Amino acid sequence: MNSRSTGTARMTPQQRRVAGATMIGTTVEWYDYFIYANAAALVLAPLFFSPLQGTMASIVSFATVGISFLFRPLGAVIMGRVGDRYGRRVVLIITLILMGLGTTLIGVLPTYATIGVWAPILLVILRIIQGFSAGGEWGGAALMAVEHAPAEHRGKFGAFPQLGVPAGMLLASGVTAVFAAALTDEQFLAWGWRVPFLLSFVLILIGHYIRTRVEESPVFHELEATKQTETAPLSTLFRHHPKKVVQATLIFMGNNAAGYMLTGGFILGYATTQLDLNADAILNIITLGSVAWLISTWVSGVVSDRIGRRKMYIIGWACMLAWLYPLFLLIDTGELSLVVVSLVVFGAVMGLSYGPLPALYAELFPARIRLSGASISYAMGAVLGGAFAPTIATALVGTFNTTVAVSTYLFLLVAASLIATLTLKDRTGSNLYPPDSELQPLEDDETPGPTHNL
Repeated sequence: MNSRSTGTARMTPQQRRVAGATMIGTTVEWYDYFIYANAAALVLAPLFFSPLQGTMASIVSFATVGISFLFRPLGAVIMGRVGDRYGRRVVLIITLILMGLGTTLIGVLPTYATIGVWAPILLVILRIIQGFSAGGEWGGAALMAVEHAPAEHRGKFGAFPQLGVPAGMLLASGVTAVFAAALTDEQFLAWGWRVPFLLSFVLILIGHYIRTRVEESPVFHELEATKQTETAPLSTLFRHHPKKVVQATLIFMGNNAAGYMLTGGFILGYATTQLDLNADAILNIITLGSVAWLISTWVSGVVSDRIGRRKMYIIGWACMLAWLYPLFLLIDTGELSLVVVSLVVFGAVMGLSYGPLPALYAELFPARIRLSGASISYAMGAVLGGAFAPTIATALVGTFNTTVAVSTYLFLLVAASLIATLTLKDRTGSNLYPPDSELQPLEDDETPGPTHNL
């Protein structure tokens, strides 16, 4: 019955499959998501919102990026219930299929010039499907990785699905850059932008094959064996753990808001339309920033196993707060070499408060409501953080005519995340498995592990 990790440092074949499946599947999932953000910055305004003019068309285009975030909590609620009752594995498969379906259909969607107002309506519906999928996918992948991990390597194992997000951004930016460079502006606007969306179908098949080959989480197996699966996880979560949900939500808010400057298309759109910089060059620079983000995400996950999640987050927030103003000041110079410095450092800073997130969330919530807790907190953090961050940033620049306003907006959100982190107890190494008795109080569901105080 008990398949708990032994604590050995060497990965077993099954753990390697889980690590690969969560990373590759998440890469495919977020490739789909970021392809849309790139398209919103480059082509969606003239193709789907042509009756609007200038900045307003760009604002509405970025707003469709944010609309999907509003449906992440719905995906988190439904998939959280499925995952806490029927297992983490089924969530990974369902969400991957939904995301692929939405993305592929966007690639064949007629534009406003062809079907009029139905074009933006259908675009928004497909974007909602993407948001629903993203809301449920992350928690399943994150917990699958962490719950298979030895206790002293949860940060490392949890970093694998986190790597899929910058890897997805890297892939999305790279594919978009290739087609933008290979085609004329007219060709890219006419049909070239559709190809990255259609490529998603092939990637989804690969991701589906890999995810169906992994075993269910050993923690969920033990929940089933001890008959402790939760029939009403959402109710239990908010009745017993509202403080944890608020803490976890605020902790992700700052990283997501800052990150969506890069991944949500704002920097791409601002650099190409406001500063008149070459789109191919900016896409390549964003790709470099994604590489830095990927490396930093891995490093921070590993380091958090040594110094604790809380301390790793505090370091990450301090670095991010220090870079938010230089970030845009360097971009505003219009010098590509300084833009490289700006975005590469920014990518590295983002990873510091991203890599340890799965382990932190897994150690925060009790086993039988863990997927609901992690998914809902992640989704709500995304709503408060990145949902409309590109739209708000575009509006702030239009109103104040300076990116200092954007830096200040991000600074306030990241500061709130830092404060939330300071209220959190470090539970690095705590027990992830269910208690032996259903009568044991939920608050005692986990045994605190070693502390890592500042």
